[in-house]
Amino acid sequence: MRMLKIREIQPEDNQQVAEVVRKVLVEMGVPKVGTAYEDVALDDMFGTYQYPRMNYFVVEDDEKIIGGAGIAPLIGLEEKVCELQKMYFLPEARGKGLGAQMMDTCLKFAKSHNFEQCYIETLPYMESARKLYSRSGFKSLEKPLGDTGHYNCTMWMLRDI
Repeated sequence: MRMLKIREIQPEDNQQVAEVVRKVLVEMGVPKVGTAYEDVALDDMFGTYQYPRMNYFVVEDDEKIIGGAGIAPLIGLEEKVCELQKMYFLPEARGKGLGAQMMDTCLKFAKSHNFEQCYIETLPYMESARKLYSRSGFKSLEKPLGDTGHYNCTMWMLRDI
């Protein structure tokens, strides 16, 4: 029996998390510029999320990181709006309900830190992710919020917490 668990990121997870995110982005054909692929934060995800009202969670399968997602204040709307960040899963993690569990974990964290809304940026061809977001209560927006710097992400969604 496999031991899948969602937990907070640890310093020793940095390399695996960066590999997961970049591998999924390449698999999905995401541009390497103007997206999470080029974020400096990818190489120190533990350090990046050690600030107030921020956290990154990973899915671990027998000491192997197979996915993750984070919550952080949305730049420009920090007080009331958080952003779901870098939610990516390797193929072996998909179709097991882990996305919904991770979403629940992240939204509970956001609510406990007094955020009122959660924002997501994504791409048109990431259909499975968009379906998960819609099932989780996110609604499409006409334009982006905040200042993420991800100019190649052309779909934006928001939900109340």
